[in-house]
Amino acid sequence: MKVEIIGYAAAALSVSAFLPQAWRIIKTRKTDDLSTVMWILQVTGFAMWIVYGFSLGKIPLIVPNVICFLLAAFILTMKLLPPRKRDKVADAVEHAVPGRAG
Repeated sequence: MKVEIIGYAAAALSVSAFLPQAWRIIKTRKTDDLSTVMWILQVTGFAMWIVYGFSLGKIPLIVPNVICFLLAAFILTMKLLPPRKRDKVADAVEHAVPGRAG
């Protein structure tokens, strides 16, 4: 077994871990139970992993962290948006996903 397989599996799991939370926010429009501080730390941590990956020139480190950064930043943004704007964003995303529109 090559050690890279572990890295790719970890990256896939890390990326996919954010998808259910993001989709739940889109469907329910609820973010009250999410910790703002936790999501700020997540976004900051991913940003730092991206910088670290660039400093090492390691694409396998950069790509999943960019995807995780974007998903975590989306979740944080939805947490911080006022409900009316959150609903507009969720509506737009929900209708943009093929086969997922209400």
